[in-house]
Order: sequence, then C-alpha cells, then structure tokens
Amino acid sequence: MLERIMADNGFPSPVAESGGCRVFQFHSESGEGVMTQYDLFPGVYLMYNDFHMESYDSVFRTTEDMLCIDYCRQGRMEYPAGPDAYSYVEAGDLKLDRRLEHQGHFTFPLSHYHGITIGFTLPLAVQSLKEWVREFPVDLVRLQEKFCAGRHPRVIHGAPSVDHIFQELYAVPEQIKLPYFRIKVLELLLYLDALELDGRTEKPYFYKSQVEKVKAAHRLLTEDLERHYTIAELSARFSIPATALKECFKSVYGQPVNTYMRNLRMDRAALLLRQEPQASVAEIAGRVGYDSASKFAAVFREAKGKTPLEYRREGR
Repeated sequence: MLERIMADNGFPSPVAESGGCRVFQFHSESGEGVMTQYDLFPGVYLMYNDFHMESYDSVFRTTEDMLCIDYCRQGRMEYPAGPDAYSYVEAGDLKLDRRLEHQGHFTFPLSHYHGITIGFTLPLAVQSLKEWVREFPVDLVRLQEKFCAGRHPRVIHGAPSVDHIFQELYAVPEQIKLPYFRIKVLELLLYLDALELDGRTEKPYFYKSQVEKVKAAHRLLTEDLERHYTIAELSARFSIPATALKECFKSVYGQPVNTYMRNLRMDRAALLLRQEPQASVAEIAGRVGYDSASKFAAVFREAKGKTPLEYRREGR
C-alpha cells in the first residue's frame, strides 16, 4: 500500500529494497539526499531523512488522508506557513501536517537537513493499529484534528522529551529494528495525545519579500569574507528595517548575523590552515576579514579551542 502511494505521488524508484526497507535517492544541482523507509504496520512507516543540498523540488502530491510527523535532528528546513509566507524547522522541532502543501520548492538554509519522518495513511493505519495493539487508547483521527486542523504544518518547538524519543532511534541494533520502531511509534502517539498545546507551537513567520531580501544579504556577506558590512549598511542596501533583517536572518540561518559570520570565517580559516600549510596565519587572517593577526588568533582560539598554529599542527 505505502509503496504504491510513494510511486503514485512522484517518488523515484528505490535504489535498494529488502525486507520492508527501501532506500530512495534525490539529486539536485546543489547536492543529494537519501531517504530510508521502513514499513512498520499497514499504513504506517518510519523514514530517515539525510539531505546534503541547498534545496530540492518535491513533486509529491497525495490524494490520501495522511498524518505525517517530522523530527528535525540537525540542520534547518524552510516550509510554507501561508500564502507568500515562510517559517523554519530547526533542531529539536516537530512538524506535523497532512502533506497537503508538500509539493514545490523546499530549501535547507544550512545546506543540510537530518531527521525522521513517521507517516500514517488513514484509515488503513487506524485499522492496523487496532489489530496490532488491542485497546490502544490513541485515536489517530482525533490526533490529526488536534494538530492539523488547517492545510499548513503545525510546528512544536521545545517540547519536553521529544529529543529523548527520537534520539534513541539512531542507535538501534539491526536485529531488533522493526519491533523497536513499532514500540517507539506507539510511545510517540501516546506522548502527542497527552501533550497540551501552548505557545511552543507558535513559530514566527516571514513574508516572502523579507526572506528574499535576507537571502540576498546572505549571498553578499558570504561571497567575499574579506569585506565587512554593518547591519545598517545591509538594511539600507536591501530596503529592509534593521530589526526585521536581524529577526528574519536568525530564523532562516539559526544564528544572529554577526555570530553566523564569525563562525563562517573561523570555519573557512580552519580549512585554509590545513589545506594551505605554506600560507602564514596573517595571510589567512586577511583572507577571512581580519587586519590583525593577533585578534584573529584570539577569536579562532575561542571558536576552535586551539590557536591557529596548534590547529594546523594537529591536522598534519
């Protein structure tokens, strides 16, 4: 049943398949993604998602009545939050939806996304849970109504115990995977059934025009690390208020502008220190925007826990 749904809704053919497990690969100009799906019950699946790309175009369109739960372990994902508006899933978030808005362009602002999806096809999943677990108290239809009343996703941010439930799915011995996955799915359903909705489910959203301006500012900031721009300069250049720029940038990229750029500069410097052993520390400092080698060394040590020379020596 699930295999037919995946095929009918635009998924590529699996590149590997064995014993209720299927592996799908996706490619775009910016990278690749892998999804590994396990069938747990009729109408219920669990999928590991690992994407190393900036974006991909989903052709998934369903006519089925679905409830899907996405857990973000690492990275970020941009999703539609309404007409011409976007919001962001970050590490530790749960996103619940009916896959009614799952076709189109998806963006990973940090160029990677890792997480787990648990999907239910109703009413088949309702019937199979009744058969597999006698007197199971969670009503999937009621749960869908609780979290997915509208067309757009509901995101839960910072809910207690969510990380505990999902992190254990990343260290399961091969011989017990399927029964263990089934138990964890039942645990998750019980948890969500008891969870009281509050402000944790209200994620900020930003209009498409704001997001486009912030992404343009990001391209400017990252294309030449020798150049520095102030918030005021970016605000004037891209015609966006400074407060909106800072708030939107943090939502899209997960960090304030200055923190993001400092970390990017230190990551680039770390790469150069090991790739170009003939280059001096002062030269590398200049290439990532620091006129003072001593100031660069202090910031590098704070970020990496080692001086530039120590980092270079340990990489040999």
